[in-house]
Amino acid sequence: IFNKNRRVHMRNRSLALVVREEKILIVQTYRFGRYTNEIPGGGIEANESPEEAAIRELFEECGVHGKILRPLNIIHREDGSTEYVFLVEIPDEQEIHIGYDPEIPEGQAQEIRNVCWMGFEELSERDKAFLWSYGLMDVPGPWCFI
Repeated sequence: IFNKNRRVHMRNRSLALVVREEKILIVQTYRFGRYTNEIPGGGIEANESPEEAAIRELFEECGVHGKILRPLNIIHREDGSTEYVFLVEIPDEQEIHIGYDPEIPEGQAQEIRNVCWMGFEELSERDKAFLWSYGLMDVPGPWCFI
């Protein structure tokens, strides 16, 4: 949401960090004129807990049901919003697929372009920095020894 000073005010968000076989579940989006790699997540709705939001967003964006293992981080942003990050597991038999953002109006292109598993070495330094800030260093894997 933009105010008169052209600053963006974000709502509180929840994110799901999912790791399987040393790969990270990534949502590839196109917004603001560029492609980005993100972890599943989005805004917390009214009367929804951060945990419920993380699981809902995982399903909307990646088409899979997950279970929260534990919280990883709480980030307080400069704009006053808060991001909650959870380590989430999904059953091995579930296959990810491109989901949707229900807030995108019908007829407008979806921002989600792909969902995939990526190794840490495949990610840009910027993506790695975001993942570390989200708490990836507290999840066992090869990224802990880099």
